[in-house]
Amino acid sequence: MTDGNVMETPDSGSSREALLASTFVALADTLVDDYDVVDMLDGLVNSCVALLGVSQAGLMLADQRGALHLMASSNEATRIVELFQLQGTEGGPCVQACRTGVAVHVDDLTRATPWPRFADTAVTAGFRSVHAVPMRWRETTLGALNLFNEEPPSLGNEDQQLARAFADVATIAILQQRSLHRSSQLVEQLQSALNSRIVIEQAKGVLAEHGKVGMDMAFVALRDFARNHNLKLAAVAEALVRRERSADDILVAVPRPSAPGDADR
Repeated sequence: MTDGNVMETPDSGSSREALLASTFVALADTLVDDYDVVDMLDGLVNSCVALLGVSQAGLMLADQRGALHLMASSNEATRIVELFQLQGTEGGPCVQACRTGVAVHVDDLTRATPWPRFADTAVTAGFRSVHAVPMRWRETTLGALNLFNEEPPSLGNEDQQLARAFADVATIAILQQRSLHRSSQLVEQLQSALNSRIVIEQAKGVLAEHGKVGMDMAFVALRDFARNHNLKLAAVAEALVRRERSADDILVAVPRPSAPGDADR
């Protein structure tokens, strides 16, 4: 985590054990300091991809009415699959994990599942298996972590346990800022995080349109700008949407498409 906020992905020479240790240290840092919830969850899904051998990851949280919202995804394809899961009437493994509080393990999405439309969408996006882990505290389920793989099986037993540990620590990190006896504080904190996600999606759209870049690159630019300037992701996004901050400033380090004729100059 950089500046106490962000989980880093080490270079290829770092051992899995070192990455595992640094990820738990980064999550533990949120228990003793102020942190950006959205940035923490983004770091978590990317650490899952690096550590668990899965292709992509996504994470959902429930609002005060129990409705699920996508809070983090490791790439745009995962985001599309997760949003389809939320918008469809049949749901999906992550929705089921949230409703039941029990992990859902699907080794082959090309076989019959309770969610055929979700399965078709996931397979079309290149995924063959999925493992959904509920984010649970006592009798309350706050959300779920979805882990996608391009090949079956989704996760081995050891990695399933590690995914469970990640989800548990992230749940504690979200809960740590409120009193155990005042659930209204949890509702407010989660709603604030959900509102932040909406503004971030708007800002991604602004950057993608202005810079003619993909949504994944737009998010990377937004996140890196926030980290480099020690600002919260949502604050940078809101300033951009309100036109209080220039899109060019945020996109300065992003490779831009060449204009026609540039190669001849």
